[in-house]
Amino acid sequence: MTEKPVVGFIGVGLMGHGMAKNILKGGYALVIKGNRNREPVESLKSMGAEEVRTPREMAERCDIIHLCLSNSPLVEEVIAGPDGILAGAREGLVVIDTTTADPTSTLAMAKLLAEKGCHMVDAPLGRTPKEAEEGQLDAMVGADAAVLERVRPVIACWSGSITHMGAVGMGHKMKLMMNFLSMSYAALYSEAVVMGAKVGISPAQLREVIAPSRMGCGFFDTFMNYVVDRNRDAHKFAIANAAKDLRYVNAMATDAGMMTLMAGAARQYFAHAEAIGAGQDYVPMLSNIVGALNGIDMEEITAGEPDTGSKG
Repeated sequence: MTEKPVVGFIGVGLMGHGMAKNILKGGYALVIKGNRNREPVESLKSMGAEEVRTPREMAERCDIIHLCLSNSPLVEEVIAGPDGILAGAREGLVVIDTTTADPTSTLAMAKLLAEKGCHMVDAPLGRTPKEAEEGQLDAMVGADAAVLERVRPVIACWSGSITHMGAVGMGHKMKLMMNFLSMSYAALYSEAVVMGAKVGISPAQLREVIAPSRMGCGFFDTFMNYVVDRNRDAHKFAIANAAKDLRYVNAMATDAGMMTLMAGAARQYFAHAEAIGAGQDYVPMLSNIVGALNGIDMEEITAGEPDTGSKG
């Protein structure tokens, strides 16, 4: 029987903790790099994970390393920094980057890894921390087909579906398309609930009509769970991350020589939210900011509103 590879994981936050936990449940030896938030680190260590101090040390011990970070500069630092993965990489190492990243950066990192006989796999994520804990995320994978087959059993520990998008970088391109749609929805929903409030239609009424219609969807449900029910944890994705993703989307479109009125408009809302210090708010809270721009206090609007009976 072939011995299972040793798996590393850098970025055990909201999404990464559940992913790493499910790799352990899959019977793989797991090495993690700790961070300032010790709670998920200690949780994984109690399940059998080992902790290292640097990406270099992880690369010296692991056959496969997952990254689940906030942006491409962090990925570049972890891979190519002074104590990064490349400094300790052995031939055949596979780096699986689940970050929502800039595809141009992904290709540059793939080239550096290839020069040392290593492989890059971009496998960004669909769905939420809930599905991460359940091992039911969606993976959009960019990779050489043979490399994907080698790491597929590990990805299957945390993913309910694996879609091979093509060569390295294509997974990150698909993820940017997904986030372009979702963050544009967030901007559109924010305008709609504020417009409704301005003309006398409450957010609860809007949800009652839209949720069961053809325009309802899971994203609408969680967005309105915050707007109507003020559930702060309904959709835990930071505005700063959304703003970053929309910057990457617009850069990708520019590189493709495409005009993007919708992507540009969505980016402006999130850029404004970041500029006023709301970057760590969650995406549905954009509705409060759009409300304030239009003289509406959305929290006041929803306070005391009768529930129409629909929860989406």
